[in-house]
Amino acid sequence: GYRGSPLGGVDATFTKAEKFLKKNNIKFQYGLNEDLAATAIWGSQQTELRNEGKYDGVFGLWYGKGPGVDRCGDVFRHSNLAGTSRYGGVLVAMGDDHSAESSTELHQSEYALVDAMMPILSPAGVQDILDFGIKGWALSRYSGLWVGIKCLKDTIEVTEVVDASLDRVKIMTPDDKDHEELNIRLGDTPPAREDRLHNKKIRAAKIFARANNINSIHFSPEKKKIGIISAGKSWLDTVHALSLLNIDREEAEKYSLTTLKLGMVWPLDNGFVKEWAKGLEKILVVEEKRGLIEGQVKEALYGMENSPLIIGKYDESGKLLLPSNGVLDPIIVGTAIANKLIGSSKSESLEQTLHSLAIDA
Repeated sequence: GYRGSPLGGVDATFTKAEKFLKKNNIKFQYGLNEDLAATAIWGSQQTELRNEGKYDGVFGLWYGKGPGVDRCGDVFRHSNLAGTSRYGGVLVAMGDDHSAESSTELHQSEYALVDAMMPILSPAGVQDILDFGIKGWALSRYSGLWVGIKCLKDTIEVTEVVDASLDRVKIMTPDDKDHEELNIRLGDTPPAREDRLHNKKIRAAKIFARANNINSIHFSPEKKKIGIISAGKSWLDTVHALSLLNIDREEAEKYSLTTLKLGMVWPLDNGFVKEWAKGLEKILVVEEKRGLIEGQVKEALYGMENSPLIIGKYDESGKLLLPSNGVLDPIIVGTAIANKLIGSSKSESLEQTLHSLAIDA
């Protein structure tokens, strides 16, 4: 890959670990630029196509800053259509700078990967990065897709106590009688690649995500009326906001509040979201920058009997709620939860909490 915030320390870290890498048949290669690095990773998925490879498959990791993602569009499109090795897989670590702390502009890379039709995992901290890294490679191998991992300073330039036991993540192969091999192959044609990508690979990604619990429900009251969907850094903001509002599992039960943490933000597992949303009256989608989740949720729930009202970037009256510019914080998210999701059902203690936080209730 190619260095850049918040992944600027990757080069130095890999270099320091060189003796461990060699022992485990891992090759770290600096990229002359981002697209040549991506092209090299594409090549790593072709090494055993003609039985010339030294190994059954190669796992590839590309990393780069948001502008590097932009310049790799052509490589990402071609390589994702071609597919990953049957026993390999590719992760794309996209380093985004939402506040332009070390960039010329604020940037968000998800839509570049959506354009190439690459699944996107959005980890909420170091533990998720470790877990999603393993699951992401397995997802890539199973679906034949390159898989993106969203990296922000809030989730990657942090210290966290983690469970790094070797048996922590257990990969489940989905029980799908219609699954077929979707990986790179010789003698392929453009129409066949497009058909496989649109009609088989994306479906396989959703099925894998469901089988391996990449998306998870947290607050799950016996009776549910309102819900929150979030992912990644915004999930951390949501958890913090609920803590500031003193809404724990017991309080969530009182408000009939359920929460859904998405691990794979694209493509959305429509069936999973539909099942979670049954019986809800209102859903708040919490996401930073341009909305990626909200539109998918609306599409998934459109036409559903007694479909819930969905708010996020704007409230039900069309007033700006969670802006797409700048960054979100727990106070902004907490205000939206208390005033727009819970609304008139707020308890007296929640009203007092809002005032103590200097939030206009």
